[in-house]
Order: sequence, then structure tokens, then C-alpha cells
Amino acid sequence: MQGWDEIKRWRKEQRARLIARRQAIPQPERRRLQPLIIGLVERHFPELASGLIGFYWPFRGEIGLPGLVRRLVAQGAGAALPVVVEKGQPLEFRAWRPGAPLERGVWNIPIPAEGEVVRPTALLVPLVGFDGDGFRLGYGGGYYDRTLAAMDPKPLTIGIGFELGRLPTIHPQPHDVPMDAIVTEAGVATANPSPIWEPEGIAEIALGHRQQG
Repeated sequence: MQGWDEIKRWRKEQRARLIARRQAIPQPERRRLQPLIIGLVERHFPELASGLIGFYWPFRGEIGLPGLVRRLVAQGAGAALPVVVEKGQPLEFRAWRPGAPLERGVWNIPIPAEGEVVRPTALLVPLVGFDGDGFRLGYGGGYYDRTLAAMDPKPLTIGIGFELGRLPTIHPQPHDVPMDAIVTEAGVATANPSPIWEPEGIAEIALGHRQQG
């Protein structure tokens, strides 16, 4: 694929196709897959229960995480939701707690109506698409890439999505920031070079972060 303009057109097409497939998942299948994916997150990342978690409010068929985050908060974690403060700028994370008032933000996604700005130690990031090198296809705004590029130290980043979003490559560019781990119903893929297998037969497959460009 030649040039950024061609890649942008391709990504736009893939994004529309994958969102449509995600939204078309039948409700019985969604009810089966969601707890499986959330269970993998809880089992493989116990450190979330003692960290400050940046998570997302579900949008356009994404996997819902509020129930998981409520459980983690009950165990001692802190939580925050992303807020778009300005187009083309990094996200701001605003502290959230169960029962806190929400208001409509960009794209009518709920955000905390109030709350201090915090710096998460881990981010649960929604996936439209992803590839085996850990690169994420999002909604095209570049907010998470800009946010991660600006964060030092970088938080643990865990992409959350359905296996139907897997692509051979997203044709990563220098601005694309790979996830540390990706969780789907097929298993947990991490940057750990030593893959392990769970008794259930769900693979933890090492992500092969490659040279961008």
C-alpha cells in the first residue's frame, strides 16, 4: 500500500466494515462473549485492582466495562474516564466513581460531570480493529495515540475488543502506538516473549511489535 492517503482511505473502509460487524453481533452471542472477555482481563491483570484505571464508556457495540470497573473499585482501585478537551489534543482523564453524575461529551459519550484530572496507571482501550503486532485501529481521531505519546511514564495499555476485529496489519505509521496487550474472546495477546497456554485452551500469544512505517 503506497502513501498515507491510501492507508487513510483503507482504514476508513475497514473501520466502517468492522463497526457494522460488531454492531450486528446477536444479543445472545454478545451475552456469551462479554463475560468471557471481561473474565480474561480480571484473571490476567490482577494489578488492575490496585491501580488507577482509565476505561471507556461503551459506544457503538463496544464491550461494556462499567461492571468490571465497579468490582475493581470495590477492591481498592481508582477509576477515570477519558474526556476530549480539544480536537487534535491528548485526552484528559477525569476521576470517576460508581454513582457519580455523568454528562454528555463528544459523540454523546457519557463523561464525569465533575472530578479531578488524574493520570491512570493502566488504560483499558476500545478496539475497532487490531493486528498481531499490537497496533490498534480506532475511530480515526488519533486521541489515544496522542495521549500515549504525551504520557511519561506510559501506563499499561490493554486493548479490549472482539476477535472479528483482527486484521493482518493496520499498516502502522510512526504515530501509531502499540498496545501492551490485547484481549478478545480468543485469548490474551501480550508483548511477553514467552507464550503460555491456559487449561481452557485459550492462548496467550506473544505480540510481535515490529518496526513502524
